[in-house]
Amino acid sequence: EGGGMAPLAAMIPPPPPAHLSMRAEIEWLAGSADNARGVALALSSSLFIGASFIIKKKGLLMSVEKGGSSASAGGFSYLRQPVWWLGMLTMIGGESANFIAYAYAPAILVTPLGAATIAASAVFARFFLGEDMHICGIAGILLCTVGTVVLVRFAPEEAPVTSVEEVWSMAMQPVFRAYVCFVLSFTLALVYGAAPKYGKTHVVVYVAICSMIGSLSVMALRGIGIAAKLTMRGSDQLRKRETLFFILWVGCCIATQMNYLNKALDTFNTTMVSSVYYVFFTVCTVTASMIMYKDWENQTPGSIFWQVVALLVNVAGVHILSGTRDSAPGCRAGLRALLSRRKSEEKPEYTHLCACDDDAEQQQQQQQ
Repeated sequence: EGGGMAPLAAMIPPPPPAHLSMRAEIEWLAGSADNARGVALALSSSLFIGASFIIKKKGLLMSVEKGGSSASAGGFSYLRQPVWWLGMLTMIGGESANFIAYAYAPAILVTPLGAATIAASAVFARFFLGEDMHICGIAGILLCTVGTVVLVRFAPEEAPVTSVEEVWSMAMQPVFRAYVCFVLSFTLALVYGAAPKYGKTHVVVYVAICSMIGSLSVMALRGIGIAAKLTMRGSDQLRKRETLFFILWVGCCIATQMNYLNKALDTFNTTMVSSVYYVFFTVCTVTASMIMYKDWENQTPGSIFWQVVALLVNVAGVHILSGTRDSAPGCRAGLRALLSRRKSEEKPEYTHLCACDDDAEQQQQQQQ
C-alpha cells in the first residue's frame, strides 16, 4: 500500500518556504521569475479581453439599433460606432499584454489562463448586458480558478532560445509545416463550405476558424516576443527578415480572427462565444506549441499529468459556465442541462433571428 502511494506522493509539490514576500510567493508558485511575469501579464490580459467582448457586443447592438446592417450579414456599420472602437482598443490592450506574456512564459501556460477571460466576460455580461448567469456558473468560475492555480504551479520552463533563426528553424520542421497546411486547408473548407450554410446556426463554425488561425498567430507572436526580449538584452533581432515575416503573418491572422469573431459575437450569446472559443483556441494552441516548441519534451510525467488535469478542470469550468446559461434556475436544473443532450424548448436568440429571416423570405416569395 505504501509503495503504491509513493508515485502519487511524488507528484504533490512541497509547501512554500516560510516568510516569503508576495512577489517571492508568486515566483515560487510559477516556478521562476519569467513565468511569474508571464502569469501576471496573462491574467491582466484576460480581464481586458473579457471586458472587450462586452464593449464590442454593446457596439454591435447599438449599430443594429441605429439601422445598420449586422456583422453576421456581412455589414461593417459597427465601424462607425465609437463604443465598438473602445472595445477594440480594450482588446488591443489585452492582446498586447498577452503578447508580452508569450515572451516570458510558454504557450502551454499562457493560453489556458484565458479561462479568466471567460469568467470575467460572464460577470461583465451579467451586469452590463443583462445576460443571465446561472447559479452553477459560480461553480464554473471556481473550477477555472482552481485549474489556473494548478496550471501555474506545474508550468514548464521555457526552453532557452538565443536567436530568431532558432524560432524559424522550429517553424520549418516537417511536422509543424504539415500542421500549418492542415489548418489552412480546413479553414478554407469552413470559410467557403460550412460558414455560408451553417455559420448562423452553429457557433462552432465561426469559432473554429478563429481558433485554428489563432493558433498560428500565437506561434508567430511568441517568435516576435522572443525577438523583442533578445533585442532588449542587447542582441538585435527585430530587423531580421524572419521577424518581419512573423509580424506580417500575425497581421493577416488577426484580421481573419477579428472578422469571424465579430460574426460570432453578432450572432450568438457572448458567454457562449467566449467559452467555446476558449476550449477550441486552447486545444489548437497547445497542440501547435507542442509540435513547434516541444513544450513537453523535457517535462517529468508528474508535471505533464498535473498540467493536463489543470487544463481539463478549466475546460470543465468553462463548460459549466456555457452549458447552464439557458437552463432553468436551480442546481438540479443546471445539472440536467449539462447531462442532457436534448435541446431546450426555448429557441436561443440566434434561432429566433434565423426563423425571422426565413419568414421574411417566404413572404417575399409569396408577394412575387
